[in-house]
Amino acid sequence: MKNPPVPRPFDLVCLGRAAVDLYGEQIGGRLEDMQTFNKYLGGSPANTAVGLARLGLKPAMLTRVGDEHNGRFVRETLAAEGVDVSHVKTDPHRLTALVFLGIKDRETFPLVFYRDNCADMAVSAEDFDGAFIGSATGLLVSGTHLSQPQTYKTCRAAMSAAKTAGTLVVLDIDYRPVLWGLTSPGMGEQRFVPSDQVSAHLQTVIPDCDLVVGTEEEIHIAGGSTDTLQALKRLRELTGATLVVKRGPMGCVVFDGAIPNDIELGHKGPGFPVEVFNVLGAGDAFMAGFLRGWLKGEPLDNCCAWANACGAIVVSRHGCAPAMASWKELQYFLAHGSPTPRLREDEKLEHLHRVTTRTRDWPELVVLAFDHRTQLEEIADRNDRTADDIKQFKRLIAEGARRGAGNRAGAGVIVDGRFGEEVLPSLTGKGWWVARPVELPGSRPLAFEAGCGMALHMRSWPAEHVAKCLVSYHPEDDARLRATQIETLRELQSACIATGHELLVEVIPPRDMPRTESTLPDALAQLYKARVLPDWWKLPPCDGDGEWTQIADVIQRHDPHCRGVLVLGLEASEEDLERSFRSAAPHAVCRGFAVGRSIFADAAAGWFAGRMDDEAVVADIADRYARLIASWDDARARARAGATLKAIL
Repeated sequence: MKNPPVPRPFDLVCLGRAAVDLYGEQIGGRLEDMQTFNKYLGGSPANTAVGLARLGLKPAMLTRVGDEHNGRFVRETLAAEGVDVSHVKTDPHRLTALVFLGIKDRETFPLVFYRDNCADMAVSAEDFDGAFIGSATGLLVSGTHLSQPQTYKTCRAAMSAAKTAGTLVVLDIDYRPVLWGLTSPGMGEQRFVPSDQVSAHLQTVIPDCDLVVGTEEEIHIAGGSTDTLQALKRLRELTGATLVVKRGPMGCVVFDGAIPNDIELGHKGPGFPVEVFNVLGAGDAFMAGFLRGWLKGEPLDNCCAWANACGAIVVSRHGCAPAMASWKELQYFLAHGSPTPRLREDEKLEHLHRVTTRTRDWPELVVLAFDHRTQLEEIADRNDRTADDIKQFKRLIAEGARRGAGNRAGAGVIVDGRFGEEVLPSLTGKGWWVARPVELPGSRPLAFEAGCGMALHMRSWPAEHVAKCLVSYHPEDDARLRATQIETLRELQSACIATGHELLVEVIPPRDMPRTESTLPDALAQLYKARVLPDWWKLPPCDGDGEWTQIADVIQRHDPHCRGVLVLGLEASEEDLERSFRSAAPHAVCRGFAVGRSIFADAAAGWFAGRMDDEAVVADIADRYARLIASWDDARARARAGATLKAIL
């Protein structure tokens, strides 16, 4: 494409497969021997849609999902990634497709498709109109959806609407012989089976395409010849489309005009020397990278570089959609490369991937923290109460939190699994920010309540739960103590990365050690230097602007993608909390508060002693929590008003 198109609401409509991928976690074995699986979004066009969204474009998905849990997962995941789902229709009769995948070695990637009468193969021309197709710069059609009469008809209708609207048509050949009925169901990994019938069928749509992308084998099936040049020349007879040949580690070759007599005379985009870990999804990443440039009229050099880099990044990772690169990650990789061909072991690149592909935005949090265990056990013991009473009290706190927060966005809780196991499910999946503690209360050096093997322990957590870890840490601690605590935090961080959970580190200097304006900034700097990179910090109130400025500077220098700081309460009075809020609110690095005993301590004393009933506890906690939220909102509003006035003056 020579000139950038006139902007439209969407950059691309992606038509075709949207499924659930179940990826075997055991690497190097047969799919028969897999014991556990990771669940990801899957399906070639859906993967590409995610890739495009992460690269800053505006994709829309046109497909169907089942009216069940997997269908909701697909829809919610696409939406969370920034893909428009207004035309992801719910099919009342069919199930969402499934795929089982494995990684045996660098050449063998077994997969089994469960797509018999699945929802996305029922997508119909009734599911869209010409205005929707015309609202996008391009339409992406997947070759798989040309394999059945119903979906072929749907694709042709969409392509016709695209031509009428001036929308560019992109074909991802996406050849899966098993989905054309050319192999047994157990041969899903087989990539090429020659078929004159398939070639002739594909060639009925080639003339209406503006861009055709495929591997050499896919070019062979589309062109009807196992000689790549002959296949390309046949395609050129049919279309003036840009033809892109993916060549794995060799990169790609693009043909905008006549096909030369040597494939090396095409417009070449060199590949990147990375170790192949998983080829599944790499082609979808390539497509996203190429379209990121092509749809915007970028030079072919850029299109090829972005495509090959995106493919190289994904080929080194587990999974398809979750492995797609972000724009910042892609630019970092192109500028700096990697010290290792095993990109998944490049700590900086992996961290950048993790923090730039978060799907939940939390601009501000107002958190009621009631993960306290030791303190409530002491109150219960003094009043001859039991662990069951502690559990009941935590249920009352949770109800007070719900009542006090109302519909406030950014409401959250920190609650433990020991006494709060009934609370956690009631707040999970409801839009709340939910964290749970992992530290052994009072431990110094830091130890975990669950003992060793945090990754195994956290595998049972819902994905949205955040690991909260309190560490009693001072920058002037004995060097051995500091090293031990840092090593433990690094272990927790690795567990969070392995299980896909965010990490909040709460740093409280010991009360018997001096604290100055530089204590917390120095503590954070030491942890950052040791590559402890939490998503959140939870810190005691700061004395003033100087300390907050130092903290913000440390975070900005070491991890500008950190979500920010939550201010804790330390059982302070409401008046003291209001002062700390006014100090914190002008600083963007502070994203809210996480306060506990300041809200529920009086209720705990009264309820365990029998002086307050359940309703009185809920009402008191709700009122205190609501007042604290109002106090924070007022402090933030005042800070913004002050900043606006200062800018005017």
